[in-house]
Order: sequence, then C-alpha cells, then structure tokens
Amino acid sequence: MWGILVALLSGALMSVQGVFNTELTKQTSLWVSTGWVQISAFLICVCAWLFTGREEAGALLRVDHKYLLLGGVIGAFITVTVIQSMSSLGPARAAMLIVVAQLAVAYVIELLGLFGVEKVDFEWRRLIGMAVAIVGIIIFKWEK
Repeated sequence: MWGILVALLSGALMSVQGVFNTELTKQTSLWVSTGWVQISAFLICVCAWLFTGREEAGALLRVDHKYLLLGGVIGAFITVTVIQSMSSLGPARAAMLIVVAQLAVAYVIELLGLFGVEKVDFEWRRLIGMAVAIVGIIIFKWEK
C-alpha cells in the first residue's frame, strides 16, 4: 500500500512541477529554469543528507557500473522535455504521453533485463494495458 501511495504522490508532484517549470520558463528561459530546478534539487538533497545520516558520498566513486551516475544528466533532459511538451501540448496531454512512454520503456527494460533489473517474461495483458492507455489518450485528445 505504501508503494502505491508514494507512486501516486510522485505522479501528482511531477505534474505540478511540470506546470511550475513551464511557467517559470515563460518568464526566464529554458536553460535558466532548468538550471534553477537542478540547483534547487541539489540544495535540498544536501540539506537532507546533512540531517539524515551523512552516508559516505565517496561511495559514488566506487559504483560498479559508471553509467548509473548519469541520472542527474538524464534528469536535466527530463526537465527540459517536460517543459517543452507541457508548453506545446498542455499539462494533461503531455502527462498522458509521458506516462505511456514511461510504461513502454520500463516494460522493455524489464523484458530485456537491462541495467541490472530482473528479467520478466512477456505478457500479452501488459501490452494490451499499454494499448488501452494509448486508446485513452486518443479519446482524451479527440476534438469535436
């Protein structure tokens, strides 16, 4: 149950953040707003680290697969692409497409066992579920 609640909160926060970032970009610029998002996130993480245990940051240098360190780089591009998609499609349409893309890529990662994720067997019901989501987007976007 905890995982479901946290996932729902995450989705809600991502939508609100996308709107905030899009509006911030309108008043500044794409890279200024993206930089602010990343810097402010970094500062929150440093504060949380200072108050919650101070695990050894040097452990980052000993990570087995160095590509795992690219999360922040990917995060910057996530911020940019969310801003651009929300700006051109609106929050609801952008969020739906983002979620379907997340589902599809996550399922491929699981199917192929990429990045250390446990490999799963193909299931038609999951593919059908994604197709239903895509049909939902089409219905949502359908104009009279």
